[in-house]
Amino acid sequence: MPTILVTNDDGYFSDGLKALRDSLKSLGRVVVVAPDRNLSGVGHSLTFTEPLRMRRIEEDFYAVIGGTPADCIHLGYRVILGEVKPDIVCSGINQGPNLAEDITYSGTVSGAMEGRIIGVPSVAFSAFGREDFLFEDMAKVCRDIVDKLLLRGLPEDTYLNVNIPNLRYEEIKGVKITRQGKRAYKEKVFKYLDPHGKPLYWIAAEEFGWQAEEGTDYWAVMNGYVSITPLHLDMTNYRATEDIRYLEY
Repeated sequence: MPTILVTNDDGYFSDGLKALRDSLKSLGRVVVVAPDRNLSGVGHSLTFTEPLRMRRIEEDFYAVIGGTPADCIHLGYRVILGEVKPDIVCSGINQGPNLAEDITYSGTVSGAMEGRIIGVPSVAFSAFGREDFLFEDMAKVCRDIVDKLLLRGLPEDTYLNVNIPNLRYEEIKGVKITRQGKRAYKEKVFKYLDPHGKPLYWIAAEEFGWQAEEGTDYWAVMNGYVSITPLHLDMTNYRATEDIRYLEY
């Protein structure tokens, strides 16, 4: 029976995590190790400066106190599973999309990245929507994808970023293999004062500015398709190596 290690960045209490967990149980043993709080935007960080604790919620379900999604993968693999590698790592379902350059900030995508780093096929799932998420329908899509991955696997160094439109299962048009899109960043920093008159700052997106180029992740979900973007750990820009050869000596 396959072992599926699951995490997220929205916290162990997330409805998206619950729907994913429930949908995957028919495929094998599902072990959830998730943060104890919402860590959206935490990116790919590991906790080196302080110890971590785990709290058992129920059988095969743990919350990591103060931990990141990447921490959760390590504790799930090295502690809960006793360094027996799971067959697949799943991260999500995130409450909101992870498209274009936003994947660099995403704790959801980073959970899958950490799974790939420990040598396990891994996939991140995110919901393309802002509210009234149809997580049960999206979880059916997740199950379909995981079922195929357990049978066929992934190339070395590869993990997947999956974004699912907020539609009924039967309304989704299909699945597209896509490339990472682009967006114009229009974040704004808001300044406030605390009760003592000292400044506080809040970074927020005014507009998402995704570009709907055909073949991209954003184009797919905007047109009712599930987007699957293959990512890899090697971040080398091979096309630029000759352009900067002048720096060698």
